[in-house]
Amino acid sequence: MERRRRINNAGGRLKIQGQTARVLIALGYCLLQLWARTLRWKIDDRAALVDQPRGKPFIGATWHNRLLFWAYAARRYLSQYHGSALISASRDGELIADLVQRFGFDVVRGSSSRKGASAIMQLAAVLDGGRIVGVVPDGPRGPAYEIAPGIVFLAQKSGAPILPMNLEFSSCWRLRSWDRFILPRPFSTVHLTLGPFHRIPPTSTDAEFESERLRLQNAMMESLKTR
Repeated sequence: MERRRRINNAGGRLKIQGQTARVLIALGYCLLQLWARTLRWKIDDRAALVDQPRGKPFIGATWHNRLLFWAYAARRYLSQYHGSALISASRDGELIADLVQRFGFDVVRGSSSRKGASAIMQLAAVLDGGRIVGVVPDGPRGPAYEIAPGIVFLAQKSGAPILPMNLEFSSCWRLRSWDRFILPRPFSTVHLTLGPFHRIPPTSTDAEFESERLRLQNAMMESLKTR
């Protein structure tokens, strides 16, 4: 047991690996499924995707602090789509990647700070193959609600539109993390907003690129009712 559990004293985190990690992820997956079924779901489908035939590929974007039930919501309401999620290349990301795969998504490892260029190329290939991708544009380290440039590069390279996906909860707990990560209370109401689609045109200067990054950031912020 001790060989499979490592404590990073410098970071103050418990690093769990091996068989222990696999068991905890399996339990976590079951818990999330049960937890999600206690929630009341309300959908604001501004992109007209739910219960419709599969359309063209897109980039699903969700803020990091609303990530917990993203994969469940995507699988429940957009089951006609298949694709990949971008997960951090960090050691912690290995656990998240395992959990996301249990919801039926493939995984591309990388971020804006680690393996970024490689991840963008892989995600562009996924979109080119007709599948969707999921990105957390302010993760994994923030700042919260600030779009990193990677998703803008990806949208420009692939030509795919971005689908803002927001989850708001009628009652929740907030962790003391950098983004005040949200945990909905059982039996609360989830307001899931899909879209509208957001397109990013090509840019030729740094100033134009920054303008498009801010335009996307503002579009995603519009669907937030509270922070």
